[in-house]
Amino acid sequence: MEYFKRPTSQPEVITQEIRATVSEILRAVEKEGIAAVRRYSERLDGWNPPSFRVSTEQIAYAEARVDAALKRHIQFAQEQVRTFARLQKATVTEFAHETLPGVVLGQKHLPVQAVGSYSPGGRYPLIASSIMTIVVPKVAGVQRVVAVAPPRRAEGIYPPQLYTMASSGADEILCLGGVQALAALAYGIEDTPSVEPVDMIVGAGNAYVAEAKRQLFGTVGIDLLAGPTEILIIADETADPILVAADLLGQAEHGPTSPAILVTTSRAFGEATARAVDRWLETTWPTREVAGQAWRECGTILLCESNEEMVQVANTYAPEHLEVQTRHPDWFLEHLANYGSLFLGAHATVAYGDKGIGPNHVLPTERASRYTGGLWVGKFLKTVTYQHVTTEGSRLALPETKLTVESRSEECEEVGKCVGGTCVGHSAHCARSASRREADAAARGEWRALVLAGGWRDE
Repeated sequence: MEYFKRPTSQPEVITQEIRATVSEILRAVEKEGIAAVRRYSERLDGWNPPSFRVSTEQIAYAEARVDAALKRHIQFAQEQVRTFARLQKATVTEFAHETLPGVVLGQKHLPVQAVGSYSPGGRYPLIASSIMTIVVPKVAGVQRVVAVAPPRRAEGIYPPQLYTMASSGADEILCLGGVQALAALAYGIEDTPSVEPVDMIVGAGNAYVAEAKRQLFGTVGIDLLAGPTEILIIADETADPILVAADLLGQAEHGPTSPAILVTTSRAFGEATARAVDRWLETTWPTREVAGQAWRECGTILLCESNEEMVQVANTYAPEHLEVQTRHPDWFLEHLANYGSLFLGAHATVAYGDKGIGPNHVLPTERASRYTGGLWVGKFLKTVTYQHVTTEGSRLALPETKLTVESRSEECEEVGKCVGGTCVGHSAHCARSASRREADAAARGEWRALVLAGGWRDE
């Protein structure tokens, strides 16, 4: 493996200053409620309306400002994402199985009850983010989705974004951004009317939003901790260097710390792609200032000796977006192990996945794809288990359970229930202190009769 181009820096994304600022805002909102939300919203966004809730009249006004062509595009993306989420949900199965006579064990998938959806709205409001984080939980069966997005100047939420949130199925919409928005979702606020806390927060954002999600985890669930967007492209001599250069810059333009990596087996192709990147940046690339900084500081070109080595490199990087532009892309589908989302073939650009071809664009970054995938319908489902045991099942299970408990050294490690102060499942201590007759009865599964008779109590 040889570096044709190395990154010049590895900037710290979450600084101590960011951590401290986020902690300050979260503590203030938790303690002061809406007063703190108003203070920070006014200070950071210049936004302090009578209510942060978006009214039906405001939604109708926004819808009227979205042209018909854009509405069709939004509706297409919504349907694609909805269809893919439904297909995912169909793979999530429940079951109930009698593992022993009288012992039925089962698994259910229960939707999270309330989800907060955060959509970035800064320089480039991300319309697709609203689709990904509202449509999918609604497919999962989430009863209440609260969508939030920051104001864009004095008009509130960017009209196409507001239209997307509403038409994607949001039950409540707040015009509120940044850390104060996530705090309001997690703790609830006394707005008009009140906003109740949610159980889970999802969606991408800047470094402050990412850090707020990290600090709020535990108070609420989160989807994942996302850093700057990333792309790694595996390409051989059959790929088009101009197209690959465009795909590299298409992700680099998200921010100056966004890594863009090319892994190739062809030195000539690597050199051609580097020249194409330079030409794009010197001429017509519309975001060349940001994309150019990201490419100069975080861009990488690696030369490998074989397909196997390219797979090894890609699995080590574990990128958010992984494109394969090679002669045999299906071979890589079978051998790659770590990525957020995979794009096979020259026509499968990241823009399709980002904007609404179906799969979710909320994806793991900073090598997190080694242990997790991206946001999907199952993230909004709690996999829970249950046991239904009859008298017959209890006769089979109780002797084994009793022996297991008696092998433990801990005092009073409960394995059953206490009914009206009577120990019926019994701890190790209770089992040792019970009479011989009671212990024998337990082994036969006759503890219920003893409870009714007033027997089998701790001594």
